[in-house]
Amino acid sequence: MTLKHTALVAMTATALATALVATPALAQDQIELKFTTVSVPTDLHTQAMQVFADKLEELLPGRFDIQLYDSGALFGQNADLDALQRGNAEMAYVAFQLIADAIPEYGLFTAGYLFQNPEHYRAVLESDIGEEFKQRVSDEMGIQLLDACYLGTRQLNLRTARDIQTPEDMAGVKLRMPGSDSWLFLGEALGANPTPLPFGEVYLGLQTGTIDAQDNPLPTVEAAKFYEVTEQITLTSHLVDGLPMAVNNQTWEQLTDDEKAKMTEAAVAACDWNNAERSANEDRLVSFFEEEGLTVTTPDVDAFRTHVQNFYLNSDRAASWPEGWVERINELAP
Repeated sequence: MTLKHTALVAMTATALATALVATPALAQDQIELKFTTVSVPTDLHTQAMQVFADKLEELLPGRFDIQLYDSGALFGQNADLDALQRGNAEMAYVAFQLIADAIPEYGLFTAGYLFQNPEHYRAVLESDIGEEFKQRVSDEMGIQLLDACYLGTRQLNLRTARDIQTPEDMAGVKLRMPGSDSWLFLGEALGANPTPLPFGEVYLGLQTGTIDAQDNPLPTVEAAKFYEVTEQITLTSHLVDGLPMAVNNQTWEQLTDDEKAKMTEAAVAACDWNNAERSANEDRLVSFFEEEGLTVTTPDVDAFRTHVQNFYLNSDRAASWPEGWVERINELAP
């Protein structure tokens, strides 16, 4: 499928054509879908929003007035969940970390080195564990999780080159993390000094030295051009990151069972496209960053894994995790 590059507010061409010829009754019956993200237009999960919109329009022509907002144009970092719950937006990506802040025992899903690859966390979401998880998120947070798009495997990206072999080498490093408790805890587990900073301020923060490092999947480093203001990437592979695509319950409950199935189908199609593109990008980006002058290193990953897992398991967080879920998640690994 060929993606159309859209402005900050976009409607699929087919939806626009339908709207122009719709009768007043049909237009009134349309459900507005404002889909918001803080990510930039070049990021793949931003582009996946257009895949979702196109597929949903194909499956349910004229049923929705689909509007796509990127770059935090509608709501800033971490404000999109509140917007969903208040009904100010109908759809957004809601990170596992934000879910964990609302339901602490699901902090399990944010733990470093838990998932092995995108197929693993998708298998978990489709399992009995996943159904229980999604139902409780719906009941307590008022949102329906449609699918999770692969955001990539998170790596460390440092402003200045330094020898990073073990978590002890991260001592004193001001590592930018999103401003939620779960993200900051992961930064601590990696041995760093986690520093909350909105995504839109990361480039300048690296450029000026407000932060020493940031962690993101390699495609995000490319899309946001962080490689322009950093010298090193260290391949810790500390988090295989999925980003759930969500719709609020106010919208979901207006749909028939068939419409719910088709909206879910559109979300899966969007995440399928995203996952394939992102995996291909990760495969090529190490060479790209080296060509851009960055040093790419691989630390003692076993040392990082052991340290991070112990940091979680010895914390109060692990005491609240659902009993037996770690073992069951491990069994679902492809």
